[in-house]
Amino acid sequence: MIGALTLVQLVPLFGVSAALLAVGGVVLARAGDEIAKRTGMSRAVVGVVLLALATSLPELVTDVGAAAANAPNLAVGDLFGSSMANMAVLGILDLSRRRRVWQRVELGHARVASVAIGLTALAALGILTSRGWSIGWIGIDTVLVAAGYVAAVTWMHRSPAVRGGGVVPEAIQWPDDGGSVRQSVGKFAGATLLILVSAPLVAYAGRGIAVETGLGETFVGIALVAIATSLPELVTSLAAVRIGAQDLAVGNLFGSNALNMALLVFVDAAYTRGPVLAAVDVGQVVGAVGAVLLMALALAAIIQGSETRIGRLEPDALLVLLVYLGTLFAVWSVHR
Repeated sequence: MIGALTLVQLVPLFGVSAALLAVGGVVLARAGDEIAKRTGMSRAVVGVVLLALATSLPELVTDVGAAAANAPNLAVGDLFGSSMANMAVLGILDLSRRRRVWQRVELGHARVASVAIGLTALAALGILTSRGWSIGWIGIDTVLVAAGYVAAVTWMHRSPAVRGGGVVPEAIQWPDDGGSVRQSVGKFAGATLLILVSAPLVAYAGRGIAVETGLGETFVGIALVAIATSLPELVTSLAAVRIGAQDLAVGNLFGSNALNMALLVFVDAAYTRGPVLAAVDVGQVVGAVGAVLLMALALAAIIQGSETRIGRLEPDALLVLLVYLGTLFAVWSVHR
């Protein structure tokens, strides 16, 4: 359908679907916080598992479709690019608040960030060293990455996070509407469905716009499609920080990055021509290295936990945004 649309038609399609995506993200943040409050779950766990899963559904749907359509570079590039974009979102969150976000979250997010860094590095190694080893047509490397994600989530669920030797205080709650857990879960599911429907339209329209302007498949995946499919993380995290649920926001972003790598196994399953990491351009490693670098910078800022803001300017958050833009330029330079 997208291929038959003109640029004049693709632009409004992108705008409308992006607006629906934003609405879904706001509702998702509120429902996630309600679930955490009413079940006694940690906000970090809700962010890492529930919100990360819901906001990563656009990547899953878009990238499985791209792989099935014999566009592995677009699919894998979107996952690496989404991880990069999520860290840019983290920088935007910190710059958008008068009081810092990074220093007010659980140190346990360092564990989540480390897992995401490790899984991304494994995926990059799979691209560089892949020899086509597989189970059927699915690569051993993507299976190992997915298994690592499952093991890490199990480990984090059993390991409560602390800062400074004490449990992090509860964040500001949404106003209680007197609803039940079932109602909160229903809202969470409804918002997820809205994201699931609207985000692929954003991605497909963005891809159509990129094709019309002559950009390459790998760059489109890492830049434009990744930004589009990361809108749920942006809107959800902004809404979470606005209500004081910093752990929900940061857990969502790092958790999404870890989950992005686990999604590679589904992309691999959809790409029936062989192991997907053996089929993509080796230049995809530029995006993977960029994601690792950005996560390392954010991890260092969270562990440091100090006030360095000058006015509204936060040097480490600004550095993350500059590195993100620099990495996009490097990807464009490699694939132009």
